[in-house]
Amino acid sequence: MRAITYNTFGGAEVLTYGHIGKPEPAPGEVRVKVVTVGVNPLDYKRRYGWVEQYYPTTFPAVPGLEFAGVVDALGDGVRDLAVGDEVFGWTSTGAYAEYAIAGDIVRKPAELSFAAAAALPVAGETAQRVLDALGLKDGETLLLHGAAGAVGQVAVQLAVALGATVIGTASPANHDFLRALGAVPVAYGDGLADRVRAAAPQGIDAVFDAAGHDALPASIALRGGTADRIVTIADTHAAEHGVPFSAGGTPPETVRAWLAAQARLAVEGRLTVPVVGTFPLADAARAQELSEAGHVRGKLVIEI
Repeated sequence: MRAITYNTFGGAEVLTYGHIGKPEPAPGEVRVKVVTVGVNPLDYKRRYGWVEQYYPTTFPAVPGLEFAGVVDALGDGVRDLAVGDEVFGWTSTGAYAEYAIAGDIVRKPAELSFAAAAALPVAGETAQRVLDALGLKDGETLLLHGAAGAVGQVAVQLAVALGATVIGTASPANHDFLRALGAVPVAYGDGLADRVRAAAPQGIDAVFDAAGHDALPASIALRGGTADRIVTIADTHAAEHGVPFSAGGTPPETVRAWLAAQARLAVEGRLTVPVVGTFPLADAARAQELSEAGHVRGKLVIEI
């Protein structure tokens, strides 16, 4: 089967387009013919070896966590899915390939496109996981770094739906976009803490760092000098600041419930993750380069 692999850590040049063996489902597993793949910042961070303490790599590695596709083969004992079912979710073998062994997946609503479905799992699970870890409630104020990225957009929408006020950091070009999602935009960079105080004189109850651009010291200051109720998914120096780095660990049944609920919201138009670029599998390196460059307002998707 066609796939993207890499055998050493490094830049996008280590990615190789070629053929590898098709994976076979073990008992209890499902193999999926991949249709679309979501590209995430974690893909290039894993390629560089930056997050090995959280996501250890075995070479040769196939990148990619999230996908949408069609069930192609069932391992012994699988009863809740059938060949031909359209599904989306996570893969345990890497998504940049024609076929993948499924991890946590749910059926894709017929009204949801394959591209839109592939854009949901990582952003949706990550946003919900961190908001739950922060214990965000109605009436509170959330500071969200990287609010215009895919994870940030979902977190804004979920937090606003909870009844929270969201202060979202982003470049000025994304401010109108964030206002449309219901957030109060603030430019990042020098003077961030003062701008946030002006935008939220009521104070900050919780901080979600989805950017990783050295925002933790200012976040701690805005929380009155405490790292309590601050979570990052992007700053690998979090421990130096006493801030937890959230890297998963959600029970599978919870992940599947979140995916199914978010798919319904997407079909109803109440949760949006815009797909801003599509690439063929052979151009996966280019997709990762764009992701690494930043300022992508939405999701990049690979079409197999």
